[in-house]
Amino acid sequence: MITSELDQPAPAAPADIHVSIGGDDANEGSAARPFRTISAAARAAQPGDVVTVHAGTYRERVDPPRGGTSDIRRIVYQAAPGESVEIKGSEVVKGWEKTENGVWSVSLPNSFFGDFNPYTDRIHGDWFTAKGRRHHTGAVYLDGVWLSEAASIEEVRKSTEPLLLWFAEVDDVTTTIWARFGNADPNGQEVEINVRRTVFYPGKTGVNFLTVRGFTMRHAATPWAPPTAEQVGLIGTNWSKGWIIENNTISHSMCCGITLGKYGDAWDNTSANSAEGYDQTIARALLKGWNRETIGSHLVRHNTISDCEQGGIVGSLGAIFSQITDNHIYNIWSKRQFEGAEMAGIKIHAAIDTLIKGNRIHSSGRGIWLDWMAQGARVTGNLCYDNSTDDLFMEVNHGPYVVDNNIFLSELTLRDWSEGGAFAHNLFRGRLSVMPQPRRTPCHLPHSTSILNQVGITKLDNRFYNNIFIGAWVATDGSRAGELHLDGLYGFGLWHYAEYSAPLEAGGNVYYTGARPFENEENATEMIGIEPGCQLVVIKNGLELILTLGEIGSIHKTQPVATALLGVAAIPQLPYLNPDGSALTIDTDYFGSQRDPAYPSPGPFENPGSGRIPLLPLGQIAEGRITGG
Repeated sequence: MITSELDQPAPAAPADIHVSIGGDDANEGSAARPFRTISAAARAAQPGDVVTVHAGTYRERVDPPRGGTSDIRRIVYQAAPGESVEIKGSEVVKGWEKTENGVWSVSLPNSFFGDFNPYTDRIHGDWFTAKGRRHHTGAVYLDGVWLSEAASIEEVRKSTEPLLLWFAEVDDVTTTIWARFGNADPNGQEVEINVRRTVFYPGKTGVNFLTVRGFTMRHAATPWAPPTAEQVGLIGTNWSKGWIIENNTISHSMCCGITLGKYGDAWDNTSANSAEGYDQTIARALLKGWNRETIGSHLVRHNTISDCEQGGIVGSLGAIFSQITDNHIYNIWSKRQFEGAEMAGIKIHAAIDTLIKGNRIHSSGRGIWLDWMAQGARVTGNLCYDNSTDDLFMEVNHGPYVVDNNIFLSELTLRDWSEGGAFAHNLFRGRLSVMPQPRRTPCHLPHSTSILNQVGITKLDNRFYNNIFIGAWVATDGSRAGELHLDGLYGFGLWHYAEYSAPLEAGGNVYYTGARPFENEENATEMIGIEPGCQLVVIKNGLELILTLGEIGSIHKTQPVATALLGVAAIPQLPYLNPDGSALTIDTDYFGSQRDPAYPSPGPFENPGSGRIPLLPLGQIAEGRITGG
């Protein structure tokens, strides 16, 4: 019998499902009779339903069994408006006994952890560096402060420093944790330990069209998340489509905060740190439905993400066609107990038509890292500072991609190992690093995951228009760093691109304090004798940038940056367009103000004047030292 859509039953009316600390999972989930756990609500929720969670701390892992069916029939998980809701992957532990030399211990039956014990779960995987010791995904917290894992019990016992340390041993029956809490009595304060790998993460792929809004989510024993393995975050999408993750506070994940990454399979962590292994990962992903119709298109916005030892937001292949906007990310890789690639505030593999806009990233190792296949990506309006490795790393991409209206203030502002990039109206207060790469990486058909070809990074056909470069970086203690020149790889300004005979297109750029232009650059302006300062400060009403640019506003040597000016990226032979295929025009500045249509101001600010430039209201200021100038 053949039926039509008219014969199908209408979908049930969306339900409002409620969760409360005072509820019961035997209830029906109404406002009057709420569930006790978010997990019970997840089991009940159907496409179109809204799960509202009321004030309190929920210690559970939410594993949503299903998603919505479309953007307009999604399942929404939200904190009740005006109420504080925490979801934690930890449990409170009491019964600490004082042993010797300020060390406390507690013994727990292994059954306390169920089928996952973070204190036997070692951090490992492709591109991970253990620094000669074992690391575990477990953690110990004293009143919210994250203790460091010691390399041995002897380190905890013999320590004479006022460090907060822990170490664990697990036998067939018992998990014993030793910890040093300084002068605190752990039985009189809140001590929590990791017990769950994740906080909000579907156990299966293809759980689409979810919204997660307004929660505080902390304490996850997350595994290392390389691009060649399943990327499990404190919250993550697990190879799905159409999630909205917004207005959350996410912190204290052993590895990653938010993951938009790859599914798991038998080849996880078997690539031996090889590019060939990632080539095979991409090939398998294409067979598994890596395309616009089934994967990506996520919105990650207005979140505060901190205290994650690998990454704030990461995504291998799964962040295609997504938008990562207006997030505050800080204290990434702050403990420095282990190392490896894949560590950054934002680390995306295959940022195809991905927008990274308006994010504030600081006090981390690396700020933004786009690695392999950032085709059609746009990095715009971001504020990056006080990052010890670099602010932006573009690694082995062929373009076209656009980097515009950003403020990069760390000592190394740009590490450019790619080609086909268009850099416009940025402020670079620090060194640039340039290095061609022989590694062969894919480029794609327009606005698609389908691979066009695979070649090495040899053209270096980048464009730099209307940027400001400031040399002689000044550290937070006021000391001035001199020009660093290592085999032509590092320098202030664009001059060192010439050492590779790069076919660079450049014009309208302005250079200060020793930064130097590209050879034969059109309309370059060197501001001799002007000390721009360039210092971020916190004042009563917010965050300000002190910047003295001189009279560059009267030097009309710029031109509007748009698709027609930028031409085509050499390898894919594609123009610089918006993700929807429309023509690109950079006609607004960092604040969204209109630019002069004929002679736009260089740098991220239109008509900046000279002096203090307010950047953020005080409500968006969080911990983390402010860079000096």
